[in-house]
Amino acid sequence: MALFFDSVWFDARLSALGMKRDDVASVLGLTKEQVAELWKDQRELKADDVRLLASLIGAPVAEVADRAGVSTPVPKDAPDAIEARLDRIEAQLDAMQKLLLEIKERR
Repeated sequence: MALFFDSVWFDARLSALGMKRDDVASVLGLTKEQVAELWKDQRELKADDVRLLASLIGAPVAEVADRAGVSTPVPKDAPDAIEARLDRIEAQLDAMQKLLLEIKERR
């Protein structure tokens, strides 16, 4: 288990997927400042956050918990709640993408 939040690993995963920390903020419902606190090991992830972050970056939940630092909990299985939350997030992303396309077409 990592002693501290492995920011290098998380940044590499995000970069490989063409994502940024802003994407983490959106998925976790945090501000940019709160995500920066995670990366500096000044804030801890909750079990649900570990699950969402793992889904976002395509990594096993246990590995995300391990790389997030010593006291980060490994979430217990509760796929229904997570699936519902991810469905809502995907619907929001779809709506935002449609809106962006409409705005671009107006220009």
